[in-house]
Amino acid sequence: MVYDERMETRVIEVDPLEDCRSIYKEAAAVLAEGGLVAIPTETVYGLGADAFNPDAVAKVFEVKGRPSFDPLICHLPNGKALKDIAEVPAELQPLVDKLVKEFWPGPMTLVLPRKECVPDIVTSGLPTVACRVTSHEVMRAVSRALGRPIAAPSANRFGHISPTSAPAVLKELGGSIPLVLDAGACSEGLESTILQPCLDEKGNPAVRVLREGPVTREKLRKICKVVKPGKGSDIEAATPNAPGMLKSHYAPTKPLLLHDPKEEFTPQEGVRYGLITYQGDSPLAAQDCWNEVMPLSPGSGRLAEAAVRLFAVMRAMDECGEVDVIVAEELPKMGLGMAMMDRLNRASAQRGE
Repeated sequence: MVYDERMETRVIEVDPLEDCRSIYKEAAAVLAEGGLVAIPTETVYGLGADAFNPDAVAKVFEVKGRPSFDPLICHLPNGKALKDIAEVPAELQPLVDKLVKEFWPGPMTLVLPRKECVPDIVTSGLPTVACRVTSHEVMRAVSRALGRPIAAPSANRFGHISPTSAPAVLKELGGSIPLVLDAGACSEGLESTILQPCLDEKGNPAVRVLREGPVTREKLRKICKVVKPGKGSDIEAATPNAPGMLKSHYAPTKPLLLHDPKEEFTPQEGVRYGLITYQGDSPLAAQDCWNEVMPLSPGSGRLAEAAVRLFAVMRAMDECGEVDVIVAEELPKMGLGMAMMDRLNRASAQRGE
């Protein structure tokens, strides 16, 4: 299949609770021919390619405008397939087994030494590969039908807000990819937590959090030690790169500013501001300088609800014609709040940083 920027993008609705094997086979056939398919996960929609086809993976970078030094996540049909692309050091095998049992299928990505069968373009030349088993049946089923891992970053232009619905994918990539599988909105709304199993300074198994996500540090500490970046022995000489780690990422097209919800905001004359607020009842939200106010968890202040809504609200504010600059409240720095603040900090960073 030849990449054509003017191609027609088909959308096929899929219900994971129904028998959709014919749809999964159709999607797998597109991937097997070297094409790209937008596929839902529980976190965000992914732009999938056959992970063992370097030419197909190259199209992912081309369509997204993604730099070649930013590695991709390989989605597996099940935990048993981990051995097909990764070499787990013997001293870390019990820890990896525990993590897999506890958090797969689910929003956890493991960075492990790669096998030679994984193309360099997938790992950006790194000696490690990022591996995940999503809890979303559609991605797993397409991988099973393909018979190979699917390399899939978020299905959007590089650095933009991640898509949590098929319409969001179409706004980003419509006309650039042949197929989108539409299974509705994503249930988690934040990209997976990325972990690197390692040895701590005493030589004991531990994990390093490379990217915050739905599998929080609190959850991890219940089953293993969590070490700080740069601490402890490493599988490789330095902390590996991982997807979504650039300083400027997940960004709207409009400027985004972070602000303490308890502090007064001073607007500039002639600038129209929109506020992304946690609950909608903060002193910041009560100011009368906002053209638009969008709460993440109206009234209830539930971090899980806020996480699910974050990217959709960011996209809605970015598309609002009455807003020039987006202001986002700083969120509680605990649990999912840390993951959301990671995304907001990157979204507020200046491009090119």
